[in-house]
Amino acid sequence: MNVYTTDKIRNVVLLGHGGCGKTSLVEAMAYLSGMTTRMGKVADGNTISDYDKEEIKRQFSINTSVVPIIWEDTKINILDAPGYFDFIGEVEEAVSAADAAIIVVSGKAGIEAGTKKAWEICEKYKLPRMVFVTDMDIDEASYRQVVEQLQELYGKRIAPFHLPIREDGQFVGYVNVLQQRAKRWTEKGDVEKTDIPEYSKANLEICREALMEAVAETSEEFMDRYFAGEEFSEDEIRQALRVNVADGSIVPVLMGSNILARGQYTLLVDIVKYLPSPEKRKCAGINAKTNEVYEADYDFAKPKSAYVFKTIVDPFIGKYSLIKVNSGVLKTDDVLFNFHKDTDEKIGKLYVLRGNKTEEVKELHAGDIGALAKLSVTTTTDSLSVKSSPVLYIRTVISMPYTAMRYQAKNKGDEDKISQALQKLTLEDLTLKTVNDSENGQTLLYGIGEQHLEVTASKLLNKYKIEIELSKPKIAFRETIRKKADVEYKYKKQSGGHGQYGHVKMTFEPYGELGETYVFEQTVVGGAVPKNYFPAVEKGIQEAVLKGPLAAYPVVGVKAVLYDGSYHPVDSSEMAFKTAARQAFKKGFMEASPVLLEPISSLKVVVPDAYTGDVMGDLNKRRGRVLGMNPVEGGKQEIVADIPTMELYGYNTDLRSMTGGAGEFSYEFVRYEQAPSDVQEREIAERANKVDSGE
Repeated sequence: MNVYTTDKIRNVVLLGHGGCGKTSLVEAMAYLSGMTTRMGKVADGNTISDYDKEEIKRQFSINTSVVPIIWEDTKINILDAPGYFDFIGEVEEAVSAADAAIIVVSGKAGIEAGTKKAWEICEKYKLPRMVFVTDMDIDEASYRQVVEQLQELYGKRIAPFHLPIREDGQFVGYVNVLQQRAKRWTEKGDVEKTDIPEYSKANLEICREALMEAVAETSEEFMDRYFAGEEFSEDEIRQALRVNVADGSIVPVLMGSNILARGQYTLLVDIVKYLPSPEKRKCAGINAKTNEVYEADYDFAKPKSAYVFKTIVDPFIGKYSLIKVNSGVLKTDDVLFNFHKDTDEKIGKLYVLRGNKTEEVKELHAGDIGALAKLSVTTTTDSLSVKSSPVLYIRTVISMPYTAMRYQAKNKGDEDKISQALQKLTLEDLTLKTVNDSENGQTLLYGIGEQHLEVTASKLLNKYKIEIELSKPKIAFRETIRKKADVEYKYKKQSGGHGQYGHVKMTFEPYGELGETYVFEQTVVGGAVPKNYFPAVEKGIQEAVLKGPLAAYPVVGVKAVLYDGSYHPVDSSEMAFKTAARQAFKKGFMEASPVLLEPISSLKVVVPDAYTGDVMGDLNKRRGRVLGMNPVEGGKQEIVADIPTMELYGYNTDLRSMTGGAGEFSYEFVRYEQAPSDVQEREIAERANKVDSGE
């Protein structure tokens, strides 16, 4: 592949709801640019960007893929990001490397939750954007409806560039709103001039008005002229568009059919014409030596620096670090310094990825996206720079995973292999996390949603030939007491020769601090139990609280007092007193009105206003207590509630179905509370064998 300078590069991320046509849009662009001779189809599993076995099987994008499309003399790095919310981490990585976005909307489905999410992401990262309406070959598709919905949501920034022309239900051409001219596709695939159909003239007037209004909004001079009834010239409109599309104050709306490869030609032309090259974007880090701001700004003349925005780990092709060059020009065999890991990295060959194909290049200029193979210590969100001027770029904030499932090896002896494979997957996917919950004897896999975890299990099987079983996680209950009990226990054993004797009288009562496991005191007088056995008694309590006598859960909030007992000068031993204390604890605990405590989490749910009633009703069903609501930007509410942690299992799926995918949640553990009697009874019955077996 040729080398492209910064001004001849565009980095564009495709965003939108799952299934809206992002991947097939890439196919149409690749075909029109001459990269491919025929278009692949998602259904046939032969597209450039959905190459992973899981993507082919499920027929939707799971990973972000980079497809560089050469259009005339410009290289457009297309980042095809997944639309399903479970793979939001891939989207966040792609957006961190993009300079602009295309929000893809299905003309048939209209504005969906993923469309709004895509817009919010663009706002958050201050990305200039265009909207591309697909599926225009389908009779039920309505471009006008999509434009109207966008205008309702986002106001006068929305500027429709085209109108569809249909004949006998077929998508045959378009009207250019700016030029007020019509074009029709020929059998060869190019366009010829045609007359604007009568039925389009009313819509053209509406769209032209919307476009003029969007242009007028860009300056006071234009606004005055607009209200004075003046017409803007085509050059003035184009100049205003160039400036204001790049700063995000105008959002063009284009349309086409991916299947027929119609509409992508004008999209590619407009990407080059209106979306900014990296040199028009700001980029800054911190110089680690001087602690001063380093204005990289994709300047090829400055010292080399790059940011690793994604990692690909494949058992067959190895590890690739996807980078965006933030300054300078990277060349083969350069040595870069990773300040985070205090290590030099010899970068060897430079690659450009095209889906899953790699192509070697001699150099990468500032603003370009490429890949480095087999870096020894560098991971996603690390910065690379020259040692004399070490630069740190702000790490991309990746969504926290809150959906957990327990995982176990299906075949005994696979545990080490699973651990190594998951380590590779978590290197590649920052929204995946493993936790060893030794207290409950389980290993947990955290992801964004249930589908995310299922895909992970499937990847382990297909890529690494290891099978895991996912199941509902065990909840960390606790046991405590509500009353005081006074007990005595005598441990006496005679088996020829030396015997065993330990005798304790103890009280057990609630201790206010549930954060404390137990408190041990002794008030023995007159040497009834010699001092040297006190530590043994405490050791007995210490062991007993690890697995309580009620349901074999850890015990909290108990005060144990040794006040009397007796000993035998020959047969008494530390072991005997430890055993006596343990048995006294079990007896006393069961007499002191024992209860199970369940973990309570503080939950925050962010949803659009319209869904607050449904969400609060659902939280009540889950035994949640709503503590309040806070308005947040974008017409949303943050609902704050306390909820039993066990009730959060499956919450991700339910929240999405309630809110059409528009709801988000996060939680953290806050305290323990007494569980309701039905929950206690069920738990005690389920754990009876663990108590009996003393597990």
